[in-house]
Amino acid sequence: MSAGRILVVDDDPQIRRVMRATLTARGYEVNDASSGEAALGRLREQACDLVLLDMNMPGMDGLETCRTIRAGSEAPIIMLTVRNTEQDKVDALDAGADDYITKPFGAPELLARIRAALRRAPLATADSRQLRFGDIEVDPGARRVIVRGEPVRLTPKEFSLLLYFATHSNQVLSHRELLQAVWGPDYGDESQYLRVFVNQLRKKIESDPGDRTPEVRQGN
Repeated sequence: MSAGRILVVDDDPQIRRVMRATLTARGYEVNDASSGEAALGRLREQACDLVLLDMNMPGMDGLETCRTIRAGSEAPIIMLTVRNTEQDKVDALDAGADDYITKPFGAPELLARIRAALRRAPLATADSRQLRFGDIEVDPGARRVIVRGEPVRLTPKEFSLLLYFATHSNQVLSHRELLQAVWGPDYGDESQYLRVFVNQLRKKIESDPGDRTPEVRQGN
């Protein structure tokens, strides 16, 4: 049984070969593309469960490719790059990526990031009853969100984050708690993830995203 279908997008053929071998050995089905344009063509032919996407490619670069993929797919996207500034990370997350990994990286780190991106945060309630707060309805079982009577499409991580907020209403939540609940136990200090994802979420569900700040505080 396949562990999942992964699309590897990188203009370096050696990196594609190494990643294909590594991922195939772990039970993943792997397809690859050498450019952003080729990646979009692959996705039109066959959907995937996760995209590993190089940030720095000639032609359509990783950020533009990520935005285009995200416009039509909820598949998790992990950006790969040699750059490691906070702004680079924010740019990747703003473009729609779920995670970011800096080259060079080892197989254990890559595999851990893939598992984190594919995981769905466990429901914080014992059942899957529909949740409602204000004009927002959340259906945990169907992973569906209705805002002011209209369906809103969220990425898997955006949905998991909203669900955690909904099931912990009127509580002060630390950055570390949110990161570990939604991304996994290896996350805790990546506060820029939360800044970007909370902003994206608010733009999608709030009529006035600048009106208030969710009750999240820095903490351990």
